[in-house]
Amino acid sequence: MKYEVLLFDADDTLFDFKKAEKYAFENSIQEFNIDYNENYHYKIYKEINKNIWLEFEKGLITQEKLKTERFKRLSKEINTPFDETDFSKSYIYHLSNASFLYNDSVELIKNLSKNYKLAIITNGLTDVQSKRIKQSIIAKYFETIVISEEVKVSKPKPEIFEIALNKINYKDKSKVLMIGDSLTSDIQGGINFGVDTCWINFENHENSNLFKPTYEISNLMDLLKILR
Repeated sequence: MKYEVLLFDADDTLFDFKKAEKYAFENSIQEFNIDYNENYHYKIYKEINKNIWLEFEKGLITQEKLKTERFKRLSKEINTPFDETDFSKSYIYHLSNASFLYNDSVELIKNLSKNYKLAIITNGLTDVQSKRIKQSIIAKYFETIVISEEVKVSKPKPEIFEIALNKINYKDKSKVLMIGDSLTSDIQGGINFGVDTCWINFENHENSNLFKPTYEISNLMDLLKILR
């Protein structure tokens, strides 16, 4: 067996974060009595949130600052004043209660847990990920779940991968595979750490980055074909 340890990203890999994000945002914005238009408000927020997490990956903003800054930018962009700290608290509350798995996630992880050591490495907020992931029905199959805010380091920095392997007392990088949807976080991070990578490309995007994964799949269950 070529691999013994499988490191998984969480959101947009095993968990449907787009569904969770949409649920949390809609509930929060309605709490603030804003006349919600999904094609307007949510579209603007998604772009702001995507860009601010890229800033975080590059070390341009802290995770603590990110929590409120994205909503400060949203308030300015939609020209609607609200308290970004209160909005952030509302959003995090709703997001922490939005744990939606992809259809194949449970079957895949149950299957893999029989033969591999499994771990999750997620760039996320502790208040959100602890509930969404650590209390999910697949959590019991993972030997460790590493959350960036808890360990004070994030993907793509190699240190977070080292932390994950240390937690499961494993050293041989040649038998480790990192699996995730983000080229700039999961794939770059795995390459930085010196392990093989598998890019989950659900929507068949073109890879225009310099980071070339060892494998590429568009369906979760195709991972089983690679491992066989």
